[in-house]
Amino acid sequence: MQNFKQYLLFAAAVLTFSSCSSDDDNPAANNVTLEFNNTFKNTTIVLGDAAAASATANTSAAGQVHHFSEVKYVISNIRLIKDDGSEVPYNVNDLDKGAAVIDQSKTASLSYVLSNVPSASYKQIKFGLGIKPEQNTLDQVRFPKFYTAAGANDTKMMWEWGSGYRFTKIEGFYDTDNKTMSIHTGSTVEGTNGVPASYTQGVNAYRDITLNLTGNAVVGSSAPKIKIKADFDKLLSGKTNTITLSTGTGNADNATPNIHTAAQMVKFVDNLGGDGSSDISGMFSVTAVEN
Repeated sequence: MQNFKQYLLFAAAVLTFSSCSSDDDNPAANNVTLEFNNTFKNTTIVLGDAAAASATANTSAAGQVHHFSEVKYVISNIRLIKDDGSEVPYNVNDLDKGAAVIDQSKTASLSYVLSNVPSASYKQIKFGLGIKPEQNTLDQVRFPKFYTAAGANDTKMMWEWGSGYRFTKIEGFYDTDNKTMSIHTGSTVEGTNGVPASYTQGVNAYRDITLNLTGNAVVGSSAPKIKIKADFDKLLSGKTNTITLSTGTGNADNATPNIHTAAQMVKFVDNLGGDGSSDISGMFSVTAVEN
């Protein structure tokens, strides 16, 4: 009888241990880290001023040498795609929790952690380059954290006239004489300046990115890292457009934001974010998944 009691106690202990181990080994959720590497082709970009010898130089398909002093862009509307094709959205309606400014000058911003992602095996990732139209207003009340991050003095990811956010902000220099290159993209509005009630959607510069993972990201007992390359060689040498930079006052001039037209801006948008039909990845690709 004593042996039987001991056996029951042992069996109960094993069951309890097994149950706890199972819960610990297979959590309901875990983190996923998106690690961004901004490159010219396969070389990580080093920023620099006009005369910086250390800055990474690139040559476009049209033969223009260029380098950057500033690279920033916004990601939002993040979704992970399971093996069965179903989407798991990540705070897609909350810019404070589900959007970020990726800033090449700030190493910490290059790794963005998605917290409490449901346990599953994921084969794709989708995210927005920019902010979808229904959220693209400077709403400090609803999204104070993102508003602050995008409006900081060293970020300036807001249009001065206050209709919405900048989606990409690229500063740099081009040609052998280092002419200024300043390329900003973002959705535009039409209407009377200073009269918000008259505003309607102009150019929609938001682009939805879809990327296949190199291997499934298995969320559960592990917290995967998805490595994403953003190849800024595509800025001028994209799948959609080959762009030659020029500085001037004509409709075809495109190197400064106060001169280039919305039509010229869309060429950069389509190169960086894809045209939404034949190209849904733009400059982005997944280089590795670490489980």
